Amino acid sequence: MTETKAETKAVKTTTKTASGAKKVTTFGVHPKQHKVNVVMTDGSKFEIQTTWGKEGETLRLDVDPKNHPAWQEKAQNFINANNERVTKFKKKFGDFKL
Repeated sequence: MTETKAETKAVKTTTKTASGAKKVTTFGVHPKQHKVNVVMTDGSKFEIQTTWGKEGETLRLDVDPKNHPAWQEKAQNFINANNERVTKFKKKFGDFKL
C-alpha cells in the first residue's frame, strides 16, 4: 500500500501558543498503517500495526531475539563490530572515566 504525494491530502492548521507565537501543524502526511501478522522463528505469532506490506499479510522473521546470539545468555561470545574501535580508544586515551 504505497501512497504518492498526490494521494495524501495534507491539511495545515495554524494556532497561536500561549506566548503568542504562531504554530503550524500538518495532518495527513504520514503513511497509513494497517495490521499484519508476525511469525517468530519458534512459530509464535502476534499482530502489529505497520506500514510494511498489505493488510493481513504475514511477516516471517528469520532472525529475532530468540535465536540471535546478541540476545542469548552466551552473548559475551558475540563478536562486536565496535570492539576494535573501543580497543583503539582505550589504547589512545586509557580507561576514560567521567
